[in-house]
Amino acid sequence: MPNIPTPHIEAKEGDFAKTVLMPGDPLRAKFIAETYLDAPRCVNQVRGMLAYTGTYKGKELSVMGSGMGMPSIGIYSYELFNFYGVDNIIRVGSAGAIQDDVNLMDVIIGMGSSVVSSYPDQFDCPGHIAPLADYGLLQAAVESAARLGTPVRVGNILSEDTFYTDRPNSKDCFRKMGVLAVEMESGALYLNAARAGKHALCILTVSDHIYKPMKLTAEERQLGFGKMIEIALETAASV
Repeated sequence: MPNIPTPHIEAKEGDFAKTVLMPGDPLRAKFIAETYLDAPRCVNQVRGMLAYTGTYKGKELSVMGSGMGMPSIGIYSYELFNFYGVDNIIRVGSAGAIQDDVNLMDVIIGMGSSVVSSYPDQFDCPGHIAPLADYGLLQAAVESAARLGTPVRVGNILSEDTFYTDRPNSKDCFRKMGVLAVEMESGALYLNAARAGKHALCILTVSDHIYKPMKLTAEERQLGFGKMIEIALETAASV
């Protein structure tokens, strides 16, 4: 593969499994690899964006950080899909709830991703393309959650470029339209997967609420994301 290594990933051909879990935080990738994978080995350290490959229930699996925002996951997912032969990427991350009936620690599976970003413009579609999860991965995740006894919400999520904004009411429209929560990466991931003919899914844990004064501490985030990770691992093992 003449395109590898890349300026962002030093891994060699064959270093990545066909399925990759992608948390935003590279240290969470390290935690997942060391906690859940058998015989994990580090395959990337460039820019501190750690990536590991090991096995889960006998199946080869990789985990890699994506960084924050669509530009960052856009680069890493593009290279994994198009240069490293990865077929499936499952994002595992945090989200801010938008709906009143979505609470802290709820697990959300993003069926679709509404995008507030110029990222889709590059594809030159004469309108608004709808970034969607892969149905096979989505179905596998819902079934995995049921087996684990973990309730999940499945629906539309919002993917935005900005964390801090001068538009204080920017989520109101999406709230009216039933969007469950907001994060910053799924839009680019779903679009890259569609363009490459590959598969992607976003599984989220609610860490705060946009309309209520509640949020998890850093420690609660670390300890409370286990159910989401277990769903993602079981999904990966089934595809």
